[in-house]
Amino acid sequence: MKNNDVKFTLPMLPDPRTLRVRFRKVGNLQYISHLDLQRTFSRVLVRAGLPLWYTKGFNPHIKMVFGMPLPVGSESECELLDIRIEREMSCDEVKARLNRELTDELTVLEVYPAVEKFTAIAFAEYEYTIVTTGADAALAARMDEVLRGGGLTVTKKSKSGEKEVDLSAHILSSKVRFEEGVISICAKLSAAEGKYISPEALITALRRETGILSGDPTKEHYRILRRRALLADGVTEFH
Repeated sequence: MKNNDVKFTLPMLPDPRTLRVRFRKVGNLQYISHLDLQRTFSRVLVRAGLPLWYTKGFNPHIKMVFGMPLPVGSESECELLDIRIEREMSCDEVKARLNRELTDELTVLEVYPAVEKFTAIAFAEYEYTIVTTGADAALAARMDEVLRGGGLTVTKKSKSGEKEVDLSAHILSSKVRFEEGVISICAKLSAAEGKYISPEALITALRRETGILSGDPTKEHYRILRRRALLADGVTEFH
């Protein structure tokens, strides 16, 4: 029996149930846009044979809500997607069905009933790995000083235009390390609605202030990996 046949034998729920899907997007998939990701999941959700709830009206579509869209070029271990199902199906079964349609670079890590709203997200924790000319303990210390010193500005683009933003006010914490020729940064940045800061902004500011990543592009590179979404206390993980 096919997936799409099985789902219709499941008992109906009294009301649609919202499930939260936490997934990984890494490797080459860091280069696909958020729109491409939406299109991908639209197809994957159907192929997985899930008992999805569709919007009503002349143009019914799957109800999908993503939390904190990831900028192109960044990777993540905590991408979040809310979907609705109208028939009984366990979270483990939903996860297994989705992963049969996905790859190692786009993998569902967890499925669970959604309780908190995405508006509860206040910060996101990022891990930066930087390979740059002249990397040493002194440069790492200089970068740490810049991030903690205050007055660090970046240009933020929005629908209303560009404006200068005090990046320092949006860095909850940061820690810079140097080890085996590589500089690593762990930083918690604002991710609340209306206060979201792109993780790329930190690289832009450090490049301007310290000169990192300004040499041979074939020898210098960096990686941005989003690790966690956090609540307002900056410690508790969002679920």
